Amino acid sequence: MDCDEFVELVTAFLDGALSEADEARFVEHLTACDGCEVYLEQFRQTIDALGELPAASLSGPARDQLLAAFRGFKRG
Repeated sequence: MDCDEFVELVTAFLDGALSEADEARFVEHLTACDGCEVYLEQFRQTIDALGELPAASLSGPARDQLLAAFRGFKRG
């Protein structure tokens, strides 16, 4: 697994929605990549701080901008 795939799967991992094989690949990558370890921790901290936002609370443009920001995230 590379960092791009890791980022795409992080929410599924946190939701417990990955297959056993994908979860094993995710965890294996996590143990070898400090940048993705930091990314996952930041994601967890964000969830802890904000809780859960209903999807309807974001406008379409705000959602697109937020997704673009995460896609442009540069890993160490």
